[in-house]
Amino acid sequence: MSFSQDVKAEIQARHSKKIKDFTFPENTNNINPSLMLAIYFVRCGSVNDPNTSYHLEIACDGKQEADAVSGLMEEQGFKVRTTVRKDKQVVYLKDRESIADFLGFVGAVNAMMEMENSLILKDMRNSVNRKVNFETANIERTVGAAVKDIEDIRYIEAHGGLKQLPEGLRKMAEARVDNPDAALSSLGESMRPPLGKSGVNHRLRKIRDYARKLRDR
Repeated sequence: MSFSQDVKAEIQARHSKKIKDFTFPENTNNINPSLMLAIYFVRCGSVNDPNTSYHLEIACDGKQEADAVSGLMEEQGFKVRTTVRKDKQVVYLKDRESIADFLGFVGAVNAMMEMENSLILKDMRNSVNRKVNFETANIERTVGAAVKDIEDIRYIEAHGGLKQLPEGLRKMAEARVDNPDAALSSLGESMRPPLGKSGVNHRLRKIRDYARKLRDR
């Protein structure tokens, strides 16, 4: 069965003692909102598998029924939307938290928990992906900067040699070439005396400026 069919089966099993065929009795005054919406959903509702997209709807026969459904849902705090599809007035939810809350409200507790677990897993995957993308971007920036630094240092070597640099810059240039994959903090620790990242950045910037001046000549 589909996720939507599983939800309906769970709702029917949970409310079977209260109402057998899930049709409205003549007097609906004593039916609570939870059961009313459960009946509407079993009769003409559907919900997407949360692993694909977030959409729950109740396709009503006419505006009067749609107004009744949307009114019931709004009374319970659900922010519904409405649309017309062919000959149906459709009341629907697109917000994932609201859909999970609705499932729990109408008695599909297992489906609600399944959906919430799906939301947690999806959030975790998104968080991991964001972290991986961030770290990948940092690596690309670091590698790109190292390649440019080494190009500048090689240019200086080819146009007069590193001996033309002040001692501090020369040692930094040599450390950069010897450790092309090293982070700035590691480069700083290899210097004597050690440098912080800002000190390493300062010296590398000086080397870049020197290479640029050589090129401009």
